Amino acid sequence: MLALYHRDLTLGLRTGSGAMTGVLFFLAVIAVIPFGVGPDLDLLARIGPAVLWLGALLSSLLGLERLFQADREDGSLDLLLISDTRHMLAVTVFVKCLAHWTVSVLPLVIVAPLLGMFMNMPAEGIAVTTLTLLAGTPAITFIGAVGAALVVALPRGGLLISVLVLPLTIPVLIFGVAAGRAAVVENDPFLPPFLILAALALFFAVLGPAAAALALRSADD
Repeated sequence: MLALYHRDLTLGLRTGSGAMTGVLFFLAVIAVIPFGVGPDLDLLARIGPAVLWLGALLSSLLGLERLFQADREDGSLDLLLISDTRHMLAVTVFVKCLAHWTVSVLPLVIVAPLLGMFMNMPAEGIAVTTLTLLAGTPAITFIGAVGAALVVALPRGGLLISVLVLPLTIPVLIFGVAAGRAAVVENDPFLPPFLILAALALFFAVLGPAAAALALRSADD
């Protein structure tokens, strides 16, 4: 499993255009919001956590098509399916999701504090929102693995993945934004929505790879 993680991490870093595309898209989303909302700095600070979460969510969906597509094209996916033993394919998918999150989504979390400054968010709000992104974005990757597995046989399934995955990520978005707002809006609780967000990440860390493994077996059949 460590060898697989290192392999996917190395391949992802060598083809770093996907991660750069996600970061640039994230920057574009955040940069245009002030022009649409106007010069109200207090309003920008209040909606900052929601905007960061929306930008991170949409940017995370960009690279999901590559999660299994490259392995299918070079035959690696067939070898994984042939050598699959009981429950091991789900573990393999879990490792691939971790590598994908590290390469494509973690850079979004890293640049989030800088983009939070564009939204006039206080330092505490930036720190809390970044923490929620760190805890919640893995759930988006695990959910996205199911969509990527369902369309792995299609030549251009990127848009279809977004259509399938986006509704399932709404609970993650709701509790991520609710936890982030606690630092910029008085009397909003932080711990309950953050704990639910962490629980969702753990839940999808188990369910997502298992469902993706089942979808991959069905696609192979």
